[in-house]
Amino acid sequence: MINRRSFIACIALAIPAVPRLAAAHPSGPFELDRAYMPQEVAFTFGYAAGAIVVDTAARFLYLVEEEGRARRYGIGVGRAGLAWSGTAEVGRKAKWPSWTPTPNMIRREPRKYAKFADGVPGGPSNPLGSRALYLYRNGRDTYFRIHGTTEPWTIGKAVSNGCIRLINEHVEDLYERVAVGATVIVLQTKAPSAGRGAHGSS
Repeated sequence: MINRRSFIACIALAIPAVPRLAAAHPSGPFELDRAYMPQEVAFTFGYAAGAIVVDTAARFLYLVEEEGRARRYGIGVGRAGLAWSGTAEVGRKAKWPSWTPTPNMIRREPRKYAKFADGVPGGPSNPLGSRALYLYRNGRDTYFRIHGTTEPWTIGKAVSNGCIRLINEHVEDLYERVAVGATVIVLQTKAPSAGRGAHGSS
């Protein structure tokens, strides 16, 4: 395996400046760099086909394919996503997952989250979006999620809460391509500390 610094140095050479793409959302239009659209890219970093590699600093997720290729997605990264790194596996997947804020989230922002203490059922207004991949390590839930979002304009940015978010249509595409048991590598990056389950549970 290569370290993150070498990984970024090689990837950066392959990413040209790109124009922004206008897109629609129920709450209004937004813009998205074309670099954050799903696309096939060269990827020769030694990870096995089927693995997911998440670069939280560059805001990209790679699904490794055969013959030195990967499918790249743009991501938004929450506080939990910046704080957690290492290797895990997809323990389970869910369509239109439910969501419950953690006690830490409720204590930190009670006006925003206390009303959701009993949980939010899956649906278009759920913060986890239309799909979620749940990461496990040694058979235990890490409380780290790769999921959709109700705020697609946050792709490519750091946000206050959450793990790794994709536009709903993009996470639906990823969901169909990833098997339960797939390896997930989240590359090390400097970040503020965050408590376990900073994006809540479901």
